[in-house]
Amino acid sequence: MPINVKGDNMKSKKSGWLSNVLLLMTAALWTFPIFWIVLTSFRSEGGQFVSYILPKSFTLKHYQFLFSNNSSYPFVRWFTNTLIVSIASCILSTLITVSMAYSLSRLRFKLREKFLKLALVLNMFPGFMSMIAIYYLLKALNLTQSLFALVLVYSSGAALAFYIAKGFFDTIPLSLDESAMIDGASKFHIFTRITIPLSKPIIVYTALQAFISPWMDFIFAKIIMGDKVDHYTVAIGLYSMMTRDNADYLFMAFTAGCVLIAVPITVLFIYLQKYYVEGITGGAVKG
Repeated sequence: MPINVKGDNMKSKKSGWLSNVLLLMTAALWTFPIFWIVLTSFRSEGGQFVSYILPKSFTLKHYQFLFSNNSSYPFVRWFTNTLIVSIASCILSTLITVSMAYSLSRLRFKLREKFLKLALVLNMFPGFMSMIAIYYLLKALNLTQSLFALVLVYSSGAALAFYIAKGFFDTIPLSLDESAMIDGASKFHIFTRITIPLSKPIIVYTALQAFISPWMDFIFAKIIMGDKVDHYTVAIGLYSMMTRDNADYLFMAFTAGCVLIAVPITVLFIYLQKYYVEGITGGAVKG
């Protein structure tokens, strides 16, 4: 039976063309909101809703408003608070997660398997289910409305996010550990001098995840901070700008704030995306 090579090529080209069109449409749907927010942040005309997309005239006054010394909406203070909380949480969470993942990957101890199963079950429940209990614990310790409380909350839950890191450590051959132990190396030296240098992708992935979570979180920050405006993070601060009376007036400043808080995350992903992808794929191979 003759093979219709020409027909197969036509089908392949048609399928490829349809795939490209579908991908372009999907990309347009994803990028349009970003494009619209950026344009709106430069729009000089007021109003929350307008009948056009491209601004009639451009201005930087909304960015100037955010960086002005405004006591009602201290955006610079909010941005600094968010940066402090995110960096501190990132460092603590990464140390906790990587150490715990390595311990569960390399060490064998009683109840290890049961703990892994328990952690897997707990990860199935969203973190905000515990927010009321966490609030009352912080209130009993007199830690509410403080940046330290946010760092404590974000870092304390980091240990349960160890599964991907553990999967990555499982892919590192045990023969490396055994060779080092023969040479007299301790577990700590193996971890710091052999495992850590080989684990840059998963460490970057863990650090990025730990940085992004506090940077974008709203629920925990809103409950813990209450009405203490000076200790707000960016997410709560921008939300507070969108009141019924100020929505039309401050909407463009709100979009400018959205653009500014997206910049650090975007820069981090651009420079670290290689390690981020390697960390995900490496950790998903073996769990």
